[in-house]
Amino acid sequence: MNLVFQAAGKTDIGLVRKNNEDNFGFDLRRGIFVVCDGMGGAAAGEVASKIAVDTVLAYFHNDPGHPESPVLGRKFEGVSDKAAGLANAIQLANQAILEAAAHNPNRSGMGSTIVAVCLDGKLFSIANVGDSRIYLVRGGSIQQLTSDHSLVMEQVRRGLLTVEEAEKSEMQNVIVRALGSEDSVEPDLEDHEFAPGDVLILCSDGMSRYVKEDKMLEAVSNDGSLNQACEELIEAAKSGGSDDNITCVLVRAAEQSWGERLIDRLTPGRGNHSQQSST
Repeated sequence: MNLVFQAAGKTDIGLVRKNNEDNFGFDLRRGIFVVCDGMGGAAAGEVASKIAVDTVLAYFHNDPGHPESPVLGRKFEGVSDKAAGLANAIQLANQAILEAAAHNPNRSGMGSTIVAVCLDGKLFSIANVGDSRIYLVRGGSIQQLTSDHSLVMEQVRRGLLTVEEAEKSEMQNVIVRALGSEDSVEPDLEDHEFAPGDVLILCSDGMSRYVKEDKMLEAVSNDGSLNQACEELIEAAKSGGSDDNITCVLVRAAEQSWGERLIDRLTPGRGNHSQQSST
């Protein structure tokens, strides 16, 4: 089974904030997709999130399989090389944010969440730090693939709060793991396999906190384009009362037809289209 992929992304300042601290980027040819939500005063959050996006994209652009590629933090066992590469890229992003903050007192304490996906044929690897999320839409259902690194979700995991109580808590914005907060950071890593028709949703909490899963499912299951689905999700977050920046990236897997496979073989360079977007 050969799969082809489509992607789209959009970020919006939202209805309340004066600047957009979210950033996203993707390179469809290399199969890397990133969403980051920055934090820190004096516009430092948008600096941190852009550093994170740019660092991760650059890592996969610059041949991460090279033996001289730097390795930071602990080595992850039991995951694919792509997942381990995501972990390494995230460590490099964490280091880059710390170094940028150290050289500018106005950016002291800046940080960012991150969710990232890396494709490898019909397989995909995911990584996350913080409370941005990745969802998988498959066969008429939706599943959250990531776990939030937030205070309220830690309390849920320990049985101190219910999910419903966590959704209403005034402490939802308190995250317990982020890029730029420690000398090293440990992402959650997982490997998964695509099925034709799958859609991945990468988003900041400005969307996930205000758009119910059934609305996400409806938006990406419509016959419209992924760009249109991004627009619908952004508007749904605004209608739901989002007081934050709102960002989403969508990735769709489709089975390649015999004719498309034949054209790819006969047309040099076809299928190598790349796209990268960030704000």
